Amino acid sequence: MPSIAAQPYDYGFPSGKLALVVIDMQRDFIEEGGFGSVLGNDVRPLKAIVPTVARLIAGFRAASLPVIHTREGHKSDLSDCPPAKRARGGGALTIGDAGPMGRILVDGEPGNDILPELAPLPDETVIVKPGKGAFYATPLGDILQGLGIGHLVFAGVTTEVCVQTTMREANDRGYECLLAEDATQSYFPAFKTATLAMIRAQGGIVGWTAPSDAVLAALR
Repeated sequence: MPSIAAQPYDYGFPSGKLALVVIDMQRDFIEEGGFGSVLGNDVRPLKAIVPTVARLIAGFRAASLPVIHTREGHKSDLSDCPPAKRARGGGALTIGDAGPMGRILVDGEPGNDILPELAPLPDETVIVKPGKGAFYATPLGDILQGLGIGHLVFAGVTTEVCVQTTMREANDRGYECLLAEDATQSYFPAFKTATLAMIRAQGGIVGWTAPSDAVLAALR
């Protein structure tokens, strides 16, 4: 069985049965003028991981392993956005409002697009999720089951919110999860550090973490 040098110990996976899940690498979170920057966040740390995420995607494609992309996005009528979610933050703009890149976090708007540098291939799955976790109200579980996948590598943003939520959802469903440490980021560096520690605590209570180079070396 192939394995990845990881923490808290090596991560083994069945040959050919590993998928990459790239969480929410979309313009609204990563580009200047998007929702993240409108909220007052420095988006530069998130932008900095784009080349690393691109290398991971290329590695999985070269190994003929599935790459699954997610976008956090809502229907244009916001019928899938709970009022409590829309009311959060107290900022000048919120979900559904018109921002510099179109209506914020609305499926089909320019800001909701995945970054061009990380664009999915036509045959790759894109999950549009109304929540922070990628399993809630989406077909992700059925898709993975259909592929016979039980082991997942995660990348994307933000570490402590959508990435961690999805990993915890996956963990509860029996998936073995690894987070690529340098292919994820938060607007708050301390939150990323804490999340990595929480994931691999107590013998990997949620999963494993490893640098992208270790993941790519195992794929090769």
